[in-house]
Amino acid sequence: MEFSLKGRTALVTGNSAGLGKAIGLALGQAGAQVPVNFTNNRERAERAVAEYQDAGIDSFLVQADVTDATEITRMLDEIAQQSGPVDILVPNATGPQPQLPIEETQWELYQEMIDFFIKSPFLITKALVPHLKQQGWGRIVNITSEVFHDSVAPFGAYVAAKGGQIGWTRTMAKELAPFGITVNSVAPGWIPNERHLNDPESAKQAYLAEIPVGRWGVEEDVAQAVRYLASEQASFVTGQTICVNGGNTPW
Repeated sequence: MEFSLKGRTALVTGNSAGLGKAIGLALGQAGAQVPVNFTNNRERAERAVAEYQDAGIDSFLVQADVTDATEITRMLDEIAQQSGPVDILVPNATGPQPQLPIEETQWELYQEMIDFFIKSPFLITKALVPHLKQQGWGRIVNITSEVFHDSVAPFGAYVAAKGGQIGWTRTMAKELAPFGITVNSVAPGWIPNERHLNDPESAKQAYLAEIPVGRWGVEEDVAQAVRYLASEQASFVTGQTICVNGGNTPW
């Protein structure tokens, strides 16, 4: 059975490129209206909107820093005016993700990670909850990472924030379940997209050798997991973290 999202509006933050764009395309191809959220790079966002529209998706630009409460309010108002209130939220936006030993890490990096992975999902969800409760339906799918399960080092700020995001997902799932709102996470493995163009080839080959299914993950692998969790077919799935990494997660 096809996962239909017809009549829904999906906000995927930071979806003008990379994993966010792939998720937005998957949701849009299932019938959702999908605005393109960006912060600074308007030219790239305009290309993304054109790609969405070429795929038959109802899309438009919406600029906002999704770690800023005032901008979030404005963004959600703009989306509601153009396509109706947001029904599906996928907090995907992120900043740089440096790997640094603790001696070289400043608190500001921890705060930046917290702002993207805990503050932003919290602020947007809080703003959406009245509408989602009223209609008795909503989907929130956080994009976390296998790094929390794998305890990747030296990656303390990123891993700590992703761990907090997973914990927040679980408690929100219990709080919002009575209202028909599910809250889940998708935890990708290392997906070699443009963010990783300059990663060392030796590190890539070492990681690939550890993936049980024997291949790299691609953005569409993650996007399809998000599409499932956003669908009606996943109405009995909440509070879960689905690792999309070819079996590369220790338990």
